[in-house]
Amino acid sequence: MDITYPPETQAFRSEVKAFLADALPTDWRGIGALDEEAAWAFARDWRGRLAERGYLSLTWPEEYGGLGLSKLHQVVLMEELALAGVPFGLPQDTFGVKMLANTLLRWGTEEQKSHFLPRILSGEDTWCQGYSEPDAGSDLASLTTRAVREGDEWVIDGQKVWTSGAHHCDWIFVLARTDRAAPKHRGISFLLVPLGQPGVEVRPFRMMSGQLHFNEVFFTGARTRADLVVGGVDNGWTVAQSLLGVERGEEAATNPILFKAEVERLVELARQYGKDQDPVVRQRIAWCWSKVEIMRFLGYRILTGWLKGAEPGPESSIAKLYWSEYHTEVTDLAMDIMGLHAQVPQGRPPLRTYRTDDPGAANSSASWSTTYLIARSGTIYAGTSQVQRNILAERVLGLPREPRV
Repeated sequence: MDITYPPETQAFRSEVKAFLADALPTDWRGIGALDEEAAWAFARDWRGRLAERGYLSLTWPEEYGGLGLSKLHQVVLMEELALAGVPFGLPQDTFGVKMLANTLLRWGTEEQKSHFLPRILSGEDTWCQGYSEPDAGSDLASLTTRAVREGDEWVIDGQKVWTSGAHHCDWIFVLARTDRAAPKHRGISFLLVPLGQPGVEVRPFRMMSGQLHFNEVFFTGARTRADLVVGGVDNGWTVAQSLLGVERGEEAATNPILFKAEVERLVELARQYGKDQDPVVRQRIAWCWSKVEIMRFLGYRILTGWLKGAEPGPESSIAKLYWSEYHTEVTDLAMDIMGLHAQVPQGRPPLRTYRTDDPGAANSSASWSTTYLIARSGTIYAGTSQVQRNILAERVLGLPREPRV
């Protein structure tokens, strides 16, 4: 495999590096080094700088406010942002800028694109994702939220759960069943629904880490315009699958960077607690380091397929299973190194509610113990480890399907 980048992307990498050098303070150590109030202030200002530069819409066509560059340019940008310890916008931009905007560019009508894309880019509209339900999480096609056409509107009834950031958002893109007689992977539509209306109730709930991030969203006669279906009525499953593949390349490139920085913090943690010469601790750290290196090369493989336009395949399940199970081990080791100190967390907990703490974060017991709790959720969201193993067993190894009731 040739893992070198072509000359045109190297030139773009130099441009991004120059932008970062000019925009960031000389003593910059990463957003994780800031306190919570300062970190949020920086993130809001930083989003504006990225938008002004065109980096939030790097691959969008120019007529929609983008720069028209390639997927590989996007990967280069994400790599450099991760290495510099700065975010790609605000947390909800994952759903608006990355997920929905790219889905609209592929499946949306001209009216949908011309209305929503500028508002997503400016931050005027913030979005969340209405996929999972209490009885349809990893088996998403079993969803029961329904939408019925009444004149010029869809009327929606049902419940979504694990809806990240919904209590801060204006809109939600929802998978709802629009043909109850169709097979479960058909008869589903992808709807754009305003949250601030009668008939929608958002209930945040506290995670075991103490953070408020997830929500339940209840629809009781909620309404949205009939033309706010993306990709056509009853075609929502196909649209949803394309959305799930949007982040594959970026994550394949940036996950190894974030996890490697975390291992380097772990080494410092061992020194801080006088465990760096313990042979068992050293062996476990070496295991973590080797796993992150393997993650990097697995990322190159995924990135290659993504850049060629391949649809999500078994490698997505391999990567999800790999990093989420690995992360429980590395955070276990951090807790063992800190010992009883981990039971009385001190310092600032992570601002991030998934994967690693932010780059530059202090080696505080609060940082590691909260990340330890977050790591457990990584084996559940985006498809549980059990579901990923079933996918690999059936689709890669050709083993018999698990008996279904």
